[in-house]
Amino acid sequence: MPFELDGITFYYSDKKVIDNFSIKLAPAKFYGIIGPNGSGKTTILDLLVNHRQPTDGSLNFKGRRLSSYSKFELSREIALVPQNFYINFPFTVKEIVMMGRYPHIPRFAAPAAGDWEIVNAVMEKSRIVEFADRYVTELSGGERQRVVFARALAQNTPILILDEATSNLDINYTLSLLNIAADGVQAAGKTVIAVLQDINLAAAYCDYLVFMSKGRIVTHGPAGEILNPDTLRSVFEVDAKVYFEDYCNSLQVVFRR
Repeated sequence: MPFELDGITFYYSDKKVIDNFSIKLAPAKFYGIIGPNGSGKTTILDLLVNHRQPTDGSLNFKGRRLSSYSKFELSREIALVPQNFYINFPFTVKEIVMMGRYPHIPRFAAPAAGDWEIVNAVMEKSRIVEFADRYVTELSGGERQRVVFARALAQNTPILILDEATSNLDINYTLSLLNIAADGVQAAGKTVIAVLQDINLAAAYCDYLVFMSKGRIVTHGPAGEILNPDTLRSVFEVDAKVYFEDYCNSLQVVFRR
């Protein structure tokens, strides 16, 4: 198992944000984490990438306690696309994407031809080649988000973590980048763990859903089994209809006004 979380609890000061969170995440799946604002979704991702440590409970990665890994070790295993990305230095787009290769480049060495091949291929796939030489400080929010996504792809890790990674994108680029992530799961056995606000996108792309509320898991399981009106009513307090849509070959949701 890549991740095993057992009884994870986390506090911000004296506020409990994650409460007895337990789950095992198997490899080669596309996971979606869904829940209301403030339910602890981003905090769980922070714990998975070791940006924060649990107050209580155990969090293991590949059979070892996650906190025992060095930053360098984890940078070759896990890539993160954060919800917000701020940078005030005038790096070019291709320089930002190349940062994803740093875990694979020997210390004090320059990027090799193979690194540039990966960067160029990722920029092409992410459709950012046209502004590869522009400064990232000159880009729109959506353009920057695509650059950060490309940097994570260049990192070429077995695990990709997305924290509302398409929130600044239009539907065209949203589908394009989620297709890239899904292809990595299906073709290369990668694991994707994504916080998503759009339940229909989660239904279309995710194999497995984790519904959260108030720092706890409400339910989790294969998307086709647990995405239903009762779950949505319990988590979001809304009435919804869930049905299978042939056009996108997945469950979809419509809500009552």
